[in-house]
Amino acid sequence: MEEIHIGHIIQSELRRQGRSVTWFARQIPCDRRNVYDIFNRASIDTALLLRISCILQHDFFSDISHIMQ
Repeated sequence: MEEIHIGHIIQSELRRQGRSVTWFARQIPCDRRNVYDIFNRASIDTALLLRISCILQHDFFSDISHIMQ
């Protein structure tokens, strides 16, 4: 089974969308340093992941599911 690093997946999607860390931090809302902390996390609380999924309009849960198959 492939190792999942959700922070890297989130960071990749943010870049794919051409969005800045500052924009993302304002949406969550949190400090930019916390965004970088999220990018470094291998795992994340599901409530936060749901919030991020809504902000970026991307189903990260589906991404995880596909990686685990």
